[in-house]
Amino acid sequence: MGVDCGSALTIVSNMGLPTLRSRRGRDGATTPRTSASGLDEHMEESRRAQRQADKWLISGGLLIGTAALGIFGLPLFLRGVWLLRKAQRDGLTVRPMLVTLIGYLVIIDAAINTVGWALDLVASHTILARILLNGWGAMFDAGYFWHYNELWLGGAAGPGEKAMEVGMILTVFTMRIAAGIGFLQMKRWGHQWMIITCWMGILIWCLYVFNMTMYADVRYAGTVLPVVGWWLYDIFYITPFLAIPYLHSVNREIFVD
Repeated sequence: MGVDCGSALTIVSNMGLPTLRSRRGRDGATTPRTSASGLDEHMEESRRAQRQADKWLISGGLLIGTAALGIFGLPLFLRGVWLLRKAQRDGLTVRPMLVTLIGYLVIIDAAINTVGWALDLVASHTILARILLNGWGAMFDAGYFWHYNELWLGGAAGPGEKAMEVGMILTVFTMRIAAGIGFLQMKRWGHQWMIITCWMGILIWCLYVFNMTMYADVRYAGTVLPVVGWWLYDIFYITPFLAIPYLHSVNREIFVD
């Protein structure tokens, strides 16, 4: 049974997604968006715009996720955000901006932690680790400078650091990357796991703050930017706090099985 264009547009509107909009000409007159194939052409144009934006967002996100190359990835990521915003202004049916930002930022946050801690865990004797991680320890967190590579496992010797590295790489951060991918694909399981891992992120944040406070004499002694530096880089871990209200209030019908 066929569905006419008007009924299809009503369905799209009921889903809470943007519909076809009119454009304004140079003389200020409103001109309707018309196309040969109507809704089909609109949806195809929307898919092209979404793919184009995601290419830039993924490229930027990958570079930012390495931490060291983040300065090169940020312009690419912002370009993708701009393309997505432009598509929304043009009335195309693309992924909501908040879903995009939360999904990518969660993936980037988990990737930075996974790459950095994996480097400390399995490649602590490399020149790269000695430069980046020891430099990090001298600037912000002396747990990555104090007795570095003196434990049997190697890497950071800060109290409790190794336990958190192993536990969180194998569980929370890999789960958050998977949840972010599903969330960006507008899958219901992605939304559900995003909620779970964001609450786990709050647990991690509280645990890490308490650990840093308990062993402040080790973690901050002799660093260039002690407490102020810690807040400069750790403030970004409040993303779970910001995402949870949206995740619990968003219309779940926009996510599909």
